[in-house]
Amino acid sequence: MTNETKVKVVTADPSALGLFGLAMITLVASTQKLGITSGVSLVLPWAIFLGATAQLFASINDFKHNNTFGATAFGGYAFFWYAVGFTWLIQNGVFGPELAATVDPKQLGFAYLGYLIFTLFMTIGAMETHKVLFIIFVLIDFLFLGLTLTTFGVMEHATHQLAAYSELSIAIASFYGSAAAVLNTHFGREFLPVGKPFGIFKK
Repeated sequence: MTNETKVKVVTADPSALGLFGLAMITLVASTQKLGITSGVSLVLPWAIFLGATAQLFASINDFKHNNTFGATAFGGYAFFWYAVGFTWLIQNGVFGPELAATVDPKQLGFAYLGYLIFTLFMTIGAMETHKVLFIIFVLIDFLFLGLTLTTFGVMEHATHQLAAYSELSIAIASFYGSAAAVLNTHFGREFLPVGKPFGIFKK
């Protein structure tokens, strides 16, 4: 008989970094949707490094925590921002004029629809985390609803505004969530309240 030794590797909670990455990219991207800034040239670096890479880092470390929900959430949105970054590069002709000329926006609309479906069931999961995270997911639902309808040409102005203000609200809520994750852990007490889980689905 062989003896089995289990070693537990302790890693810090990565959610603060992941939420900060989400906050930064949604803040920067929302200014373009709201018409405060123009173009995507200087949104792209924040999409790749904060929206995508920071959240991917959080996802990988949540897997180490055996946190399926957190790992899936951060990983799913990390790859969303990688895809958005490549979409902007294609649309701006970085990969050649032929590829840019054959863009069909409806394909992007179906991608947004897929992420709306993903976010809806993740919102149900967020109900058993804390209320700040639940609010963030509800706002992401509205963002993808707005993006989907805008891309399919449904009430374009109204749905574009819905997406823009939802994205800005995501940034504000995510900054708060990130701050709470850092400061509550750092001080060892509830410095910033995040609200208890709803307690509906878990036994």
